[in-house]
Amino acid sequence: MNEIINLRRRQLLAGSAGTLAAGLAGSAVGIAGWSPRAWSAEPAKPKPLPDYVAWKDAQSLIVHSATTIETKRSAFGTSVITPAEQLFIRNNLPAPDASFVADRNGWQLAVEGVKNPRKLTVAELKTMGLETVAMVLQCSGNGRGFFPHKPSGTPWTVGAAGCVIWSGVPVRAVVEALGGVAEGMRFMTGTGGEKLPEGVDPKGLVVERSVPLKAMEDALLAWEMNGEPIPLAHGGPLRLIVPGYTGVNNVKYIKRLAFTRDETEAKIQKTGYRISPIGVKSDPSHPSVWEMNVKSWVNYPNPDSGPVPAGGLQIHGVAFGGVNAVKRVEVSLDGGKTWKEAKLVGPDLGRYAWRQFVFPVKLKPGTYTIASRAIDVEGNVQPENRLENDHGYINNSWRDHAVQLTVA
Repeated sequence: MNEIINLRRRQLLAGSAGTLAAGLAGSAVGIAGWSPRAWSAEPAKPKPLPDYVAWKDAQSLIVHSATTIETKRSAFGTSVITPAEQLFIRNNLPAPDASFVADRNGWQLAVEGVKNPRKLTVAELKTMGLETVAMVLQCSGNGRGFFPHKPSGTPWTVGAAGCVIWSGVPVRAVVEALGGVAEGMRFMTGTGGEKLPEGVDPKGLVVERSVPLKAMEDALLAWEMNGEPIPLAHGGPLRLIVPGYTGVNNVKYIKRLAFTRDETEAKIQKTGYRISPIGVKSDPSHPSVWEMNVKSWVNYPNPDSGPVPAGGLQIHGVAFGGVNAVKRVEVSLDGGKTWKEAKLVGPDLGRYAWRQFVFPVKLKPGTYTIASRAIDVEGNVQPENRLENDHGYINNSWRDHAVQLTVA
């Protein structure tokens, strides 16, 4: 048994940049005469997993490149938690060397912008507090493949997301132990520890993100994911977790946590991940991609389901509210003309986790356009249409995510 556990750990620790492979997404199916097909073509042959994630389940994933790997809609299943083997990958830089996780407890984090700044090892952080949170981890560009203007970037459909359990020390506990946040600080800024090439401006490449100070209250410095040490591919040995915020704000390999008066000047913050009008170059005046919005989609039936026989069918999917809990989910069989309430099933793991929903039906032969829309506890309703923006961020349109089903 110990040999199996040790083998599993070696698989998780294995890491290399891998070989870049430009795989392309599968399609979604059409509604109301319009096909929300991801704008890339189907790959002739699935691309292999890069070496650093060779331990993942290749049958559940679509490899776009060495740093962008999507979970198939058909692989989500009906359990709340997404297994690490099926969880998507989105890295802004190549995965670092396995030496990053050779001494997990010895990894150092510099904490700045507090009254008593200092460096702390993971071993020291483990003495300062412990909390666990279930949270939707979603790439800012999830749903980009549905934008008709073909924005640059990976054409994700629904699979750049998952629901994950993180364990670590609350950021607020660390801050309290170091005397509190220094006066006048308005942002929490995390800096990734990836090694940058020499001779370049580090601000142009470094993964460094600032979020509003209020995000500190539920943030974690996490060392565990789904009950295991965080794999190198997902940010181990230490990752900043900001529940309710898009994936880029959950900084991997965090080496510096700073409380700052202003947002970082790093390119990834200053002009990257901004909600900019189509055709307009991003700048700091455009809204930053921070909090997620209420969203849902149907996982079954899905584009791979094919025709189903007439009779009983369990339509199921996932719904989440970003920073708010989901209150209910509605399902439509006619492309949004009429809606009926679905049933939330499975455990409620908190406001930041997604909920599974099910809608049992008996269908006669024909074609059905199946959509879902979620409503959060604040009354926010998942919108029909996407927010048009140049980079294809935060798409939570129920119309884009609908599927078409043929009943034979």
